[in-house]
Amino acid sequence: MRIAVLNPDRCKPKDSGKVCIKYCPVVRTGVDCIYIKDDMKYPHIVESLCTGCGICVKKCPFHALSVVNLPEELETDYIHRYGKDTFVLFRLPPLIPGKIVGIIGPNGGGKSTALKILAGEIKPNLGDYEDSPDWEEIIRHFRGSELQAYFQQVSEDQLSVVAKPQYITNLPKVVGGEVSELLEKVDERGILNEIKERLNLEKIWERDVKVLSGGELQRVSIAAAILRDRDVYLFDEPSSFLDVRERLEMAKLIRKLVEQENKIVGVVEHDLTICDYITDLICILYGLPGVYGIVSHVHNTNAGLNLYLRGELPSENIRFRNEPIVFDLTPEATEGWKSSEIIFEYPELSKDLGDFSLSVSPGKLHKGEVIGLVGRNGLGKTTLLNLLSEYAAQLDIPKERTADQGEKESEDKEQEIKMQIALKPQHLKIDYDGTVELLLKEVAGKAFHTSLYRSEIIRPYGLENILDHYLKDLSGGELQKTFIAETLSHMDANLIFMDEPSAFLDSESRLVITKNIKRIVKNRKISAFIVEHDILAVDFLSDSLIVFSGIPGVRGTTSAPVNLRYGMNKFLKDVQVTFRRDAKSLRPRVNKMDSELDRKQKAMGEYYYTSIKK
Repeated sequence: MRIAVLNPDRCKPKDSGKVCIKYCPVVRTGVDCIYIKDDMKYPHIVESLCTGCGICVKKCPFHALSVVNLPEELETDYIHRYGKDTFVLFRLPPLIPGKIVGIIGPNGGGKSTALKILAGEIKPNLGDYEDSPDWEEIIRHFRGSELQAYFQQVSEDQLSVVAKPQYITNLPKVVGGEVSELLEKVDERGILNEIKERLNLEKIWERDVKVLSGGELQRVSIAAAILRDRDVYLFDEPSSFLDVRERLEMAKLIRKLVEQENKIVGVVEHDLTICDYITDLICILYGLPGVYGIVSHVHNTNAGLNLYLRGELPSENIRFRNEPIVFDLTPEATEGWKSSEIIFEYPELSKDLGDFSLSVSPGKLHKGEVIGLVGRNGLGKTTLLNLLSEYAAQLDIPKERTADQGEKESEDKEQEIKMQIALKPQHLKIDYDGTVELLLKEVAGKAFHTSLYRSEIIRPYGLENILDHYLKDLSGGELQKTFIAETLSHMDANLIFMDEPSAFLDSESRLVITKNIKRIVKNRKISAFIVEHDILAVDFLSDSLIVFSGIPGVRGTTSAPVNLRYGMNKFLKDVQVTFRRDAKSLRPRVNKMDSELDRKQKAMGEYYYTSIKK
């Protein structure tokens, strides 16, 4: 079977000369495999007539077409198609009482669509968008599976569902008033005081919803969902904008829904550590983003996450990634950074912002070193980035001289140049009225046209298909990738500062991009400070850590840069959470609170690395 998808935002029939129709071999035989009528704005591909040759895809100058060949067996697994030549979803994750089922996969793969179908917001059309089936046919389609009884109850309004949406920044557009008023209205379970304390809502209790930050909106949104008394709870990316401590507290509250009340819970999550901690079972969603998505069969969480990292599903004879994602205990994790060539040194610093004060311990940064900044929200991580970037911009650094220059100048007279910095902010403000390609060309200059730039930045970040898109039209994930690429395009930068580069990115993109950032820093022999909340991303990209402590919103204190092992122990001791390494993939895994291993590691003082590879 074949799936043909046309992107109407990119399709320009008049400008392209309708090359998709002109060069189609089937059309040349007199059969209307691709056609466009007078009353049609865009061409239509008849999938049953398409041979899958891919000529139309290659000829389209605007990359508006995608044609994919899929196994015939999937024809019976159609779940939903939005319309003609649009995205297709195959299969759904089962929801099981007393179990938390997680969904992981790429952005644009259909995770949110699956949740909306399970929430009853979208009625599945089983691929027939012109003549949607009735509930009887839908229930018959799922006979013999857990979803048969589920949709039977949904069709009869016997299941009550609450869903926490993905884009919580839209919350102020839907509701207004103070946080206290909003949550008191939805407290159907009588646990408002407990939720208020555990999600740390006291400080924002009397604030208007419209003035809340992203992390505050996320906590309010999670609280509003948990406070309702429902049969089914669905959470779409509940860890976004939260720090590590808040993520784990959120995970404990969601787990309580199944452990104490046997509720039905589904979660879409990109933080693999939190996904591992919160779920009992997972489904892997794979496919081609924006074209089709296939939900895998259900796996227990540990085995499923390892399969996801390996990039294969042996039981389905599928490989969805060419290379596995590999973790390791690096020498830096236990022994500290070994380079002796210092690129940046800063003294003891301080900063007062209204009622908040930040005290910074002195530190050094070496060539090729990435320092991760970890700590709770409200302790001044973004403030430190801005403070250090301002301080670094005033410094001079020795300029490397060639042999010819050395002959012309006195040996005791060093040439000096200003420290060059590049900063990716936390909040992605679009103040550039142009395309992705124009932005990157302006910053990278001649380097943009080199094969190295393509292999180092364009391809790893998946920017090929959005180069001609305007920044104002990009999704959150696409915008994040563009801003990271723009920061790395400052080819003369000695220091790079990035604030939460993994935000809005899916699980795979987070790991691939953080690995890419670290490789670029080492290859260019520059240095970087990076704020990150995703523990896996921190472990993947950091050589050293700066750990923040203090009282959120009141005062923050930083440590000097320390090695990963010491830094993680210091940070996680405050959170009272321990990690172990998975025996197969070596990925960090959260220990269950008060488990035997949790107690043992706390007694040893080892909160993160429990074994050292020599």
